[in-house]
Amino acid sequence: MSSLFQHRVLSLELLALFVVGCAHSGGKSAASAPAPQGSTVTSDDIHPAPNEPIEKVLQGRISGVTVSQSTDGGISVQIRGQSAILGGAQPLYVLDGVAIQPGPGGSLSGISPYDIESIKVLKDPADLTMYGSRGANGVIVIKTKRARRPQ
Repeated sequence: MSSLFQHRVLSLELLALFVVGCAHSGGKSAASAPAPQGSTVTSDDIHPAPNEPIEKVLQGRISGVTVSQSTDGGISVQIRGQSAILGGAQPLYVLDGVAIQPGPGGSLSGISPYDIESIKVLKDPADLTMYGSRGANGVIVIKTKRARRPQ
């Protein structure tokens, strides 16, 4: 495949993404677009079950989220939509604005439940546009607690 052809295909894909993004925001910039309205779990929901994996806390608290555990202890999270029908696709995890990969077996064991302020699950296509193709299987946004200055 020639590099000119690849360049044109990539340009067309970016143009399509831009058009969809502008159509969703009504022509406004991303900074003025409303915040995503996904389903949220707060630290109050997480603390009663501190020994449960973070993924298990989402089960039953957010509609459309399915958490399953394999016999080897691996955890799989699926968000309702095309990925749930086709199977096998993990959502994108974003920790304090940075995309992260889940650990072995799909677990988020490196994150302490006591450090989490909120977990937001984005599954609406309008909310996923800012993540592009990486967010096609849904996005789980985790916000951790921050140290605050004494007043």
